[in-house]
Amino acid sequence: MSVIINGTTGITSPSPFVLEGSTSGTVTVAAPAVAGTNTQTLVAATGTLTPIISGTAVASTSGTSIDFTSIPSWVKRITLMLNGVSTNGTSDAIVQLGDSGGVESTGYVANASLITASTVAFSSTAGFPLSGSWSASVFFSGLVTLVLQDAATNTWTASVTGATGSPVGAGVGGGYKALSATLDRVRITTVGGANTFDAGSINILYE
Repeated sequence: MSVIINGTTGITSPSPFVLEGSTSGTVTVAAPAVAGTNTQTLVAATGTLTPIISGTAVASTSGTSIDFTSIPSWVKRITLMLNGVSTNGTSDAIVQLGDSGGVESTGYVANASLITASTVAFSSTAGFPLSGSWSASVFFSGLVTLVLQDAATNTWTASVTGATGSPVGAGVGGGYKALSATLDRVRITTVGGANTFDAGSINILYE
């Protein structure tokens, strides 16, 4: 692999090319294992290049809450992916955020609506609701997108979009929450932890 510096071909190194960190660790740059020339152009901006990290899907078939922990401090956007999630009761399913002090269950400004032949709305201060109405027969599939809106105040905004079965409808919602410290965990539970998950699966992306 040839390294080009200031337009001039420099040293030639076998692929992959390894860069040593200033204090410890390394970064490996590997060319695609196919013939041809590939160009990656960086935008004219200063920032931190970070990958999109995918978690491991977790079955939402038991327990009163499902946690995704050890989220890195550099994360600015989180996407929860829910597939056929259901519980055994009527307590609304919600998403809660947390930091080193634990998951926070107050201070949310959030609501959601279930749009069927009519619209049912639900507001919550305990978390970001997935739907405007919930029961043991509801199955929810969709996305919850969490974005760091203000790093100085650890304020996160949420957007919820999804579909429900039994009743057939659309769940939409959103809101915001200011944490007491840097986010490092996300929880999916029900209001008051009252009900148990009994179907579906959930995964997380963060970037």
